[in-house]
Amino acid sequence: MHAMRACVLILDSCGVGEMPDAVDYGDIGANTLRNIGLALARHPSGGLSKGLELSSMAGLGLGNIVDIPGTPPSKKPKMSFGKAAQLSAGKDSTVGHWEHFGIITKRPFPTYPNGFPPEIIADFEHRTGRKAIGNKPASGTEIIKELGETHMKTGALIVYTSADSVFQVAAHRQIVSIDELYRCCRIAREIMTGEHGVSRVIARPFDGAPGQFYRTEERHDFSLAPPSKTGLDILKDAGCDVIGIGKIYDLFAGSGITQTHPSKSNADGIDKLIEVLSSNFNGLVYINLVDFDMLWGHRNDHIGFAKGLRFFDSRLDRITGKLRDGDLFIISADHGCDPTTPSTDHSREYVPILAGIYPFNKRGALLGTRQSFADIGATVLELFGLTQPVGESFLQELK
Repeated sequence: MHAMRACVLILDSCGVGEMPDAVDYGDIGANTLRNIGLALARHPSGGLSKGLELSSMAGLGLGNIVDIPGTPPSKKPKMSFGKAAQLSAGKDSTVGHWEHFGIITKRPFPTYPNGFPPEIIADFEHRTGRKAIGNKPASGTEIIKELGETHMKTGALIVYTSADSVFQVAAHRQIVSIDELYRCCRIAREIMTGEHGVSRVIARPFDGAPGQFYRTEERHDFSLAPPSKTGLDILKDAGCDVIGIGKIYDLFAGSGITQTHPSKSNADGIDKLIEVLSSNFNGLVYINLVDFDMLWGHRNDHIGFAKGLRFFDSRLDRITGKLRDGDLFIISADHGCDPTTPSTDHSREYVPILAGIYPFNKRGALLGTRQSFADIGATVLELFGLTQPVGESFLQELK
């Protein structure tokens, strides 16, 4: 029997315009892709002269979703196009990905702009047997620069947060073993539940001498498990492969995933996706390309963001070249992170949808403004004759 396959590719942070409730999140004027294009059109820089030139994505229909200088609309877009609103409260990756596959989060995950309450830190210190220093929102590289030497002298763990819903623990590999750091993070994960149920507890190991500290690749995210079954669980229970690439496994705390391929970068993730699409599987491959968010969005680096998009655009043909007849292919995002605004936080935005069944041999249809990110999961599940409780499939429009 012919295998059925779906690929959902998430360009982390690539929003396409403020949502009506953006004012509640301090995100009036956010429009990640358009504003990057505008910034480049006004002030050509970094070898980017005519706005955000994404020729492959323009051909698929990206410029038909939002007005992006340098990426014009196509008269005959190869894929169907639209955008989706977020029903969930919040604007982070966990909330966005959970909504893709049917979980609507009613209240945002907690954040800690003033650090964690004293009772949380006291409980953490008591249960880990280690002192905590820091306890404030900070850049990960800056806080190890500031407190790394103290940590090395005392063995106290560096605890910090960010604009995201995270409890982060940094430790030097020569002072605290990776296993011990992970143990402490598991304790933090047990503590950070209920009203303090942060989206992620993150282990942040580092190495090097004072003045030359650097973060190492043993980072590990201890995510909150989804509160109920997701579309991924439904696929898995039906005997489908559910292959996660990048941080997908972490975002779902492993729930509903049959196979995982962590990635070191967008380039590595794309290589892994090409490898998976070249293999035989029956089900879904779900990939997150995180560099847009992690390296450029949060650092307000619109030049780096644009170059990252250009790189992805240059690899698109290699990805679609591995699709097989009948494969469902969807490109979307999980939130915005507009690097042209003063904020370094995520932004409350619509996400783009480009969708098609391969080969893309007819003009794409207008999918309009979808009511929820969950329409993506509903579409994937319909391909396999399944349904999830939330979301309205657009599979028939693609056919």
